[in-house]
Amino acid sequence: MTKVIGLFSDSYPPIMDGVALTVQNYAYWLHKKNQPVSVITVKTPRYKDEAAYPVYRYASFPLLFRKPFRVGVPALDGRFQKMIRTVPFKLIHVHCPFSSAGVALRVARQQKAPLVATFHSKYKDDFERAIYNKRFAAWMVKRVINFYEKADEVWIPQAAVEDTLREYGYKGKVVVMNNGTDFTAGNNMDEAKRHARAALNIPDAMPVFLFTGQHIWEKNTRLIVDALSQLKDLRFKMFFIGTGYAARELQALVHRYGMDGDVTFLGVIMDREQLKQYYTAADLFLFPSLYDNAPLVVREAAALHTPSVLVKGSTASEIIADNCNGFLVDNSSDALAARIRALVKSPQLIQQAGQQAALTIARPWEKVADEVLERYSQVIRNYAATR
Repeated sequence: MTKVIGLFSDSYPPIMDGVALTVQNYAYWLHKKNQPVSVITVKTPRYKDEAAYPVYRYASFPLLFRKPFRVGVPALDGRFQKMIRTVPFKLIHVHCPFSSAGVALRVARQQKAPLVATFHSKYKDDFERAIYNKRFAAWMVKRVINFYEKADEVWIPQAAVEDTLREYGYKGKVVVMNNGTDFTAGNNMDEAKRHARAALNIPDAMPVFLFTGQHIWEKNTRLIVDALSQLKDLRFKMFFIGTGYAARELQALVHRYGMDGDVTFLGVIMDREQLKQYYTAADLFLFPSLYDNAPLVVREAAALHTPSVLVKGSTASEIIADNCNGFLVDNSSDALAARIRALVKSPQLIQQAGQQAALTIARPWEKVADEVLERYSQVIRNYAATR
């Protein structure tokens, strides 16, 4: 029986975040490269998988304070438990330290398969917001680190993420495996931008700003709205794409500032071509998050020659050289507003930064998959040598 690579994750479409997109692209490109691969994730009501590779799902219920995420309960899903025992794995790669991690660890030990675990997010921030008890949140972080310490190899999507892992207490080795993007630019981005703006009914000369991601306070989303409120003398268009627990409060804040005509909330956009259109039309991608480790959205924007504005010193900002392939600001609405105002007056600087972002930040997932496969082979060899 052919052994497969198992990708385990609590996030996977129709849940759309950076982790879900990473797992989806890993699976797609591994399959395209003739590697037997399967995804193991939570069940989502009324969603039907249409992937070319197997997707095995287990029972779950909604995570009420973080929709659309779900809490997996694989132990209560007898059908899944019976099925997963029949899948032979040659390597298991976990992308979330929660329910999927528990299944993956058990199966890896039972089948004597090596286990790789990628550390994607700043889980401590999530715990402290949701639990309101720092002692219990600290215990949760310890559980997360205990899982990573059991993995045969730990990956991080950006070098600066190691600082977060060390802060959480992890002392083992890490391997940097950068993420990619499935977006590619055409030969004439000026023409593509004009077409995208025309399709969205945006005048050529109007500045366009974009945020894509979870609408949560941890991503510093209020800073964007507060900064834009200082720019009402400019004619601009701001698009928020995504959803999250703070979406309604953000919309209310926009209304309070009298910016309903300038700021549009589009919700989740599943169609990648439609999403690509907004990235292409934008002048600046505003992403002042202090929460993210290595956001895919910055790479997506870069692939379409849209430079990002990030906060100095944030983990996500590691890949940005100010005024070269993006822009850095202090963590204040005044600083963000002033930088946006200055950049709007310097369209050539924006264009040059966008070109450099495409050259230095955007990497195709196909190339990433080649690097992943090479590392998987090394992990399998290392594991066999210790047995």
